Amino acid sequence: MVARLRGAGAILIGKCNLHEFAFGTTGEDSSHGQTLHPRDPNRSPGGSSGGSAVSVATGMAFATLGTDTGGSIRIPAAACGLVGLKPTFGEVSCDGVVPLAPSLDHVGPLTRCVRDARLVYRAIRDHQGGEPAPINGADQTLGCPRPYFLDRLDDEVRAVFERALSRLTDADWTVEDARVQHAHDAATIYLHLVLSEAATVHTAALEQQPQDYTPAVRLRLELGRYVQAEDYVRAQHGRAVLGRAVDAALAGRAALVLPSLAIPAPPLGATAVDVGGQTESLRSIMLRLTQLFSTTGHPAVSIPCGLTSTGLPCGLQLVGHRHRTCQLLDVAEACETALGGG
Repeated sequence: MVARLRGAGAILIGKCNLHEFAFGTTGEDSSHGQTLHPRDPNRSPGGSSGGSAVSVATGMAFATLGTDTGGSIRIPAAACGLVGLKPTFGEVSCDGVVPLAPSLDHVGPLTRCVRDARLVYRAIRDHQGGEPAPINGADQTLGCPRPYFLDRLDDEVRAVFERALSRLTDADWTVEDARVQHAHDAATIYLHLVLSEAATVHTAALEQQPQDYTPAVRLRLELGRYVQAEDYVRAQHGRAVLGRAVDAALAGRAALVLPSLAIPAPPLGATAVDVGGQTESLRSIMLRLTQLFSTTGHPAVSIPCGLTSTGLPCGLQLVGHRHRTCQLLDVAEACETALGGG
């Protein structure tokens, strides 16, 4: 990947901080210290690729790379007001990347605009040829899967999202109600996959040097040892079912549209947050809108769509057809223009 970037003319300037082994959503568990939000140092920039997001948001870098196993590109992109692209699974090689869960791991760019994300994606993807022809009749149609995905949203995030949908319809996009069947099972399926695979990757190190892990990450890895083989197999079956459900929701549509993150950037040190009058686990609520599409491997991109009353960014997530990442970027760039960005 580094060789491909250099071959495309990139000047590499350094490595970015991240949540330890990319196994977290806040960036707090890191041997290099907490990464701070670029607009409010009392808040998290999201994770795991928080340092990548902050580097772009503060102007230190034109673009950065991140990994996305459950949302770790899209979450910090949304929290920091950036574009974050998770390509279709397998389109960008993970060679040279320390794995977290190999069947879930994706690599992609974080940038200020969709055009820049496209530039980096084209440089790093494995297949340099064209994509299948566009979906007939789908060019200007988006599906909004309200059941499950919009059930638990911060009030301000919901308001920003609904305003963004209105601006898209004003720009001649058709936004239809959609449904991803079995979406409520996504968290359980994802958890069985990521815990089991991460524990397997770290088996030797956990046995030989457990003290070198931060407590929270070590706990998650140790929990993975207790995932039964039959539960892992069931989760793989569930993943296939979810993939078909997303395909069905996308039928006849250019993309699905939903928020990227259910809450604005959370306060440092928070482990739970109030969402619509209910107390939610911070980790669960931050993964809620992204983990399903990491599980199925569909391409997904977060673009900025507005600010809360306190100036915190919100992200709009667009999910495309598998192996049509360039077409998803076309949709994202058009939506970005409609929302006043780019």
